[in-house]
Amino acid sequence: MIAAQLPLRDVHLPSAPGWWPLAPGWWLVIAAIVLIVSVIAAFYLHRKRQLRRWMQVFDQQLAVSESGPSRLAAASELLRRASRRVDPQAALLHGEPWLRFLDGRKGNVFSKGEGRVLLEGGFHPQVDAEAVERACRLARTRFLELMAGKR
Repeated sequence: MIAAQLPLRDVHLPSAPGWWPLAPGWWLVIAAIVLIVSVIAAFYLHRKRQLRRWMQVFDQQLAVSESGPSRLAAASELLRRASRRVDPQAALLHGEPWLRFLDGRKGNVFSKGEGRVLLEGGFHPQVDAEAVERACRLARTRFLELMAGKR
């Protein structure tokens, strides 16, 4: 046959494959991402529920107390219980070392600030209501930190 008579055509590439259905590797990547997001969401929801339970325990314990000194005593007791999660020996501390432990690493609101009333406020017959509220707010914050295991 003569080359001029052959029905030759230009080279045609096949069309690119469609994006659907996905390759098996992409399904594995999607499954891994969904699994990671689910674990993170479950952990976050668990921590949030746990934090809410701890807040409820603290608030219920203080709600049972009628007077300022008894509220301070209840807050101090809860702080001592929570301190055992961080350091088992911390519940044995008294006075200034106890307040320094409550300060943690980021301040001195207990040893030199409003939280100082926790030291002896539970033993006085009358304590300023404003000071009790401020100390209980500080104690609640520190209680949640201690329950979460933060020094």
